[in-house]
Amino acid sequence: MTAIKLSLNYLRIGILNEFQYRVNLYIQILQSFIALITGLIGLNLVFSQTSDLGGWSKAELLAVMGVFILMGGVIRSAIQPNMERLMDDIRNGTLDFLLTKPADAQLLASIREFRLWQSVDIVTGVVVILVALIQTDWEFSFVNAIGFFITMILGSIMIYCFWLMVTSTAFWFIRVQEIANLFEGLYAAGRWPVDIYPGWLRLGLTFIIPVAFAVTIPAEALTGRLTLQSLLGAFTLTMVLFVVARYIWKRGLRNYGGASA
Repeated sequence: MTAIKLSLNYLRIGILNEFQYRVNLYIQILQSFIALITGLIGLNLVFSQTSDLGGWSKAELLAVMGVFILMGGVIRSAIQPNMERLMDDIRNGTLDFLLTKPADAQLLASIREFRLWQSVDIVTGVVVILVALIQTDWEFSFVNAIGFFITMILGSIMIYCFWLMVTSTAFWFIRVQEIANLFEGLYAAGRWPVDIYPGWLRLGLTFIIPVAFAVTIPAEALTGRLTLQSLLGAFTLTMVLFVVARYIWKRGLRNYGGASA
């Protein structure tokens, strides 16, 4: 209950802070619109040459794009801001302010920042998904809907764990920001199903950087492609990444020397 109360309090503060800079909303809407148009142009160019891509129809790939945009909004509004602030705290020695508080430091480091206007991408992603489902003549299935929400939650946790592991390397290395920037480029590969990539890249986007579980698997749930094996695999990998991320975080704290050290 304490964790929930803390999260809600920081969420409220984050929203209030964002309302101080309302012009950022219009900038974000413009950026999201440009990104959406660019993605749709690319999709139409591909399907001007073929009727399907790796067994995925145009409408199904539109659903993949919607999940990609939605998950991107989750990352940029709630995960990435906190991890970037954590990097700065480790580098500047100001993590002490968290470590001295009577709450779990990892929890506090993960919920301090929330960029409301980045959630424009969440709304955009939902709209794109709905349009894609209409185009596929989708009929509501309770199993598919539950599978989608479960895989979205698991995918979000996996991306968070990956970010935390990368960020925690700042306890040992200085130039971690470049690694974080690399994630942006690799995440862009999630715009397309991982099935279409070569085996080595598919493996990397599944088990090293969990883009497949964050984007492709939820899209499979929406389109009725999700298997029990994939769902169990997503759950297992989530648990493994969470344990590993927690372990790296704890080890990193032992090496931390802050301003008061």
